[in-house]
Amino acid sequence: MRIVLGSDHAGFRLKQVLAEHLTASGHVITDVGTFSEEPVDYPVFCAAAARVVVGGDADMGVVLGGSGQGEAISANKVHGVRAALCHDETTARLARNHNDANVLALGARFVAAELATTILDVFVTATFEGGRHVPRLAEIATIESEECAGEFEE
Repeated sequence: MRIVLGSDHAGFRLKQVLAEHLTASGHVITDVGTFSEEPVDYPVFCAAAARVVVGGDADMGVVLGGSGQGEAISANKVHGVRAALCHDETTARLARNHNDANVLALGARFVAAELATTILDVFVTATFEGGRHVPRLAEIATIESEECAGEFEE
């Protein structure tokens, strides 16, 4: 599988651990940065990773930061991304099974490397169940299209 990784400085070390794990598992990795623990702003790196997924150059993405919250929010601003912040195996599995999430967000200050690796493995191997979830994703896509087109009026 082709997986793109993006992080800020707080997620850098965990990103390195996950990249090594994914490579050892036979996945092809694209790293869009950051490339050190020097302080940076996360939105640019998370959006870059999300754009690689939406552009078709990766099958899924992983964005990492201190909490994972801002990283998920930033990735979700990219049209076509369904980023999910996951803290355990269950949320990772459900994000894929029910929401067809294509980007995993992790908080390096909240999830240790061993658990993050397990969460990542679950996210990578889980599949979308379809069925009753398809209409819900269509509703989300409609909202996204309306917002991107500026059709929503308050």
